[in-house]
Amino acid sequence: MFLPSLHATYEITLGTLAICLLLSGADDLIPAMLCLWAKVSPKSETAPGATDSFERRTAIFVPCWQESGVIGDMVRHNLAAVRYANYDFFLGVYPNDEATVQAAGQLAAGLRNVHMAECPHAGPTSKADCLNWVYQRMLLFEEEHGVRFETVVVHDAEDLIHPDALALINERRSRFDMVQVPVLPLPTPVGELTHGIYCEDFAEYQSIDMRARQISGSFIPSNGVGTGYSREALERMADSNSNRVFEPTSLTEDYESGIRIHALGFRQCFCPLMDKQSGFIATREYFPRNLRSAVRQRTRWVMGIALQSWERNGWRGSAVTRYWFWRDRKGVITNPLSLATNVFFIAGLVTWLWSSARHLEWIMQARSAIVNALCGATLVLQCVRLALRMECVRRVFGLRFAAFVPLRAFHTNLLNTLATVHAVRRYVSAKLKRQPLVWLKTEHAYPNRETLVSRRRDLEEVLVTSGYVAPEVVHAVKNVVPADTDLADYLLHHGLLDQEQLCEALSLKEGVPAVFLDPLTVNRKIARTLPVHIVEELQLIPFRIESGTLHVAGPQVPRANFKDALQRFTRLKIEFHLVTWRNFEELKTLLV
Repeated sequence: MFLPSLHATYEITLGTLAICLLLSGADDLIPAMLCLWAKVSPKSETAPGATDSFERRTAIFVPCWQESGVIGDMVRHNLAAVRYANYDFFLGVYPNDEATVQAAGQLAAGLRNVHMAECPHAGPTSKADCLNWVYQRMLLFEEEHGVRFETVVVHDAEDLIHPDALALINERRSRFDMVQVPVLPLPTPVGELTHGIYCEDFAEYQSIDMRARQISGSFIPSNGVGTGYSREALERMADSNSNRVFEPTSLTEDYESGIRIHALGFRQCFCPLMDKQSGFIATREYFPRNLRSAVRQRTRWVMGIALQSWERNGWRGSAVTRYWFWRDRKGVITNPLSLATNVFFIAGLVTWLWSSARHLEWIMQARSAIVNALCGATLVLQCVRLALRMECVRRVFGLRFAAFVPLRAFHTNLLNTLATVHAVRRYVSAKLKRQPLVWLKTEHAYPNRETLVSRRRDLEEVLVTSGYVAPEVVHAVKNVVPADTDLADYLLHHGLLDQEQLCEALSLKEGVPAVFLDPLTVNRKIARTLPVHIVEELQLIPFRIESGTLHVAGPQVPRANFKDALQRFTRLKIEFHLVTWRNFEELKTLLV
């Protein structure tokens, strides 16, 4: 009597699991069906509409905590790459994070459109709290300089901003108060399973779910980066929440802001993935590349989006809004069920192989026709879901990467289940102890030089977009300049550009800081740190040693491997600064 009872329990469990997976799988197809409907009925999806070419003044907020290793590369690269002139960076830092304060301060001192916004209290607090103080610093900057920023864009310290992203946000801002540019991970080798999961998730989410939200008229959550807000929306958010633009107690303030803006009646827009010659217009970055870091980040996502948002917002809103609440929260249930399905699958495969080899009856064979039908339907539905996911991944990361989607599915379910268990445990523990939920910071990495070089603008574009030379002047000069003459040299020689302007333009193009150095303030011993023949060969002069870094200056950006040549003479970290030829000649007097 024991074995039949056990098998009956097994069949009931298997059938229940199959029903849950069928319901969840069918629900997962709804966003795809919405996108398909929009494709065959183009009028159903929001079109860009008429726009103007006026560049609204834009502020880019970058909250920082322990980001000294990446913030310099992030700012300099994006200054060199972005095809938009009317913007400023505001870097939010904490007073007890001295390394980041120093890095941000150096950027602000050397770059005219970079400003440091120091929080008045020690950190870390939350990303939202830091953003709120950056907003206050922007208001003070406006008061001091008599300007007004019409758009605020939020980014993180590891973000690679697409050259056309700000222009796209500005274009859509003529009709919308919140504009979300897609976010995609940077590609990594197929063998990196954890980062591969992020590539899959974002490829599918940005291709289907975010578009489906727009089509259905639901709220559009911010992705945390690449989000442009109108000043009117931010001011209303502040007025409605005791002068707090972003909710400082929220673990996922980006998701929360999307809900609030929608509830206040402002229009939101998600920009669909557009594949241009320079790649998809999207914010690119590296996500966690090991299981522990990924679990930590996703624990915060589950706590903030599924649990804390449920507590804060309940199920208020229209039927469409409540549906997307369900979509965002159901992972608390479905993530563990997906892992349980993997366990059943592996156990079934192993026992089936063992039974076949021994010519025995398969012990996990369901005898019920209904259960077998449910399992068959579940298998078909899961194959459809995998095929859809693979197509989204293929479009963004290529066929070879997409081919590994089925294999990564097991790792995906393990990661999501671990994050869900940790999130529920931490959330329940905090509530029982009446403690606030704690922000879990993710470590950041920035792309290497090879990844960045292809995105940089040429000098001609920088000179025109930055206002150093009028476009008609450049056009006229290009028609007369000899083929063997450098455009910048020609402009300098004919007085159409001065050395200071060229230095600033090269700084923007190459993403390196430009400075002026008074020889009287440079220590002669430091200037003589390098042999004279190296100074002449590389056109570099040391001018400061600070925090284990040797700062060198030169009139032109050195070759890519210049640091390797300098490491023969110093073990210090090397940081390059651009100076004019005139200033460089003045500095060389220190060598005499």
